[in-house]
Amino acid sequence: MADSQRHPFLQGLSKHRGAPPTVVVIFGASGDLTARKLIPAVYNLSYDNLLPADFFIIGYGRKSIPDEEFRQHATDAIKEFSRRELKTDVWERIAANTRYLAGSYDDKSAFDRLATQIDEIERKVGREIQPLFYISTPPSVFGPILLNLGASGLARKHLGQPHEAKVIIEKPFGRDLATARELNGIIRSVFEERQVFRIDHYLGKETVQDLLVQRFANSIFEPLWNRNFIDSVQITVAEEVGVGSRGGYYEQSGGLRDMVQNHMMQLVALTAMEPPVSLDAEAIRDEKVKLLRAIQALAVGPDGDVVRAQYTAGMVAGKKVPGYLEETGVNPQSGTETYAALRLSINNWRWQGVPFYLRSGKRLARRVSEIAVTFKRPPGTLFAEGARFDLAPNTLSFQIQPDEGLSLIINTKIPGLETRTQPVKMNFRYSTTFGSNTPEAYERLVLDAMIGDGTLFIRGDETEASWRLCTPILEAWTAAGRKGMDAYPAGSWGPPGADALLSKNGHKWRQP
Repeated sequence: MADSQRHPFLQGLSKHRGAPPTVVVIFGASGDLTARKLIPAVYNLSYDNLLPADFFIIGYGRKSIPDEEFRQHATDAIKEFSRRELKTDVWERIAANTRYLAGSYDDKSAFDRLATQIDEIERKVGREIQPLFYISTPPSVFGPILLNLGASGLARKHLGQPHEAKVIIEKPFGRDLATARELNGIIRSVFEERQVFRIDHYLGKETVQDLLVQRFANSIFEPLWNRNFIDSVQITVAEEVGVGSRGGYYEQSGGLRDMVQNHMMQLVALTAMEPPVSLDAEAIRDEKVKLLRAIQALAVGPDGDVVRAQYTAGMVAGKKVPGYLEETGVNPQSGTETYAALRLSINNWRWQGVPFYLRSGKRLARRVSEIAVTFKRPPGTLFAEGARFDLAPNTLSFQIQPDEGLSLIINTKIPGLETRTQPVKMNFRYSTTFGSNTPEAYERLVLDAMIGDGTLFIRGDETEASWRLCTPILEAWTAAGRKGMDAYPAGSWGPPGADALLSKNGHKWRQP
């Protein structure tokens, strides 16, 4: 038996060398995500010879755009946003097979025209082609697009074959548990779960993928990865920017929906889940769901597990910036949070009694995303006496952005004739070890969807498990209005209430 048949991980490696002939249909083709991420991702995959020889793009949108104009938009996007310079021969291979189709998202006849175009491509190449539908639109039209993919027969094209139709769905996946269940219901009426790839671009980042490698490929970590040795875990996703021109959108979203429910809950799941039985996508996602279901319901209130706040005017990067309530498109009486902090308790053997602290906010001191695992101090007092010993808890931190890598804080002796100690940091950075031109998250995710590997995508029951935790918080905040809303100056690390959330357990937020 070949190695790729014996081990799921080796199967995954072999898949990446053989993506089937594919036509990618981008709904929302004139949008910002297409220009900034999707077209550059496809170009870089072509640059690395990871696309099949028969590869096609169909842009779909409401606006009527000639094929040549759409190709020029794509060329401009590569020049501006790709991590690699534009090479004419690389791009021309894709551009020659790129076209655009104008149509409404609720017009079934337009989807019939799309089906005809895909059939024409198959006749042209003389073989069956895998359709990969990328829904990069406002969530209000997710439902109509999915239903019309079903009504037109596109959702079941080549069903049961290796090149069966697949669909990638962007976030946000619902606004609460009820809407997530409704959307999952629509999906299940049209597609099989194996055909569906709910995207969270954080899962495509190198350090997030490295979490599994660090935990399960290094014997020094996993034996300590439990309540006996770990004191607490902190996950931070901080942004320097405010809402800018997106105030109207953010009023409908807020920090909990925008970051915590999706990105941060995925980071919690990967950090805390049990070892999967294999690296098969379903085995990993099974463990993530179990972990999310083990998180206890969060208490909302003055002594609860959740803090929310809005930024006020302050200084960021030496410039004065307005507060959230002064931003364009924001209701001056808004109850929308720009900062959220949570204290999670996981009710299982591994993590009983270990708090997981989450914080995310806009207009914070700097842009950074990290997971910090703090280990318990040694029980002895050998180095605890006097002022000679500057000791810090051992902390393993995963830097997700902007400089991907990991670091470990250890205590060491200062050179000299007396015994004095000092914490030092051991650093690993992807950019210095492997070079700075690493693949973007969307490159990995688009390729994985093409080959049918769902490891880095979110399953339907995962979305519902996460919303089950967050929906009661959102409902309580809506009922309270502005009551209980904390504040923090732009350029700081957050509100006083977030510090109090940790001090109850004798902890402090670490400086990322």
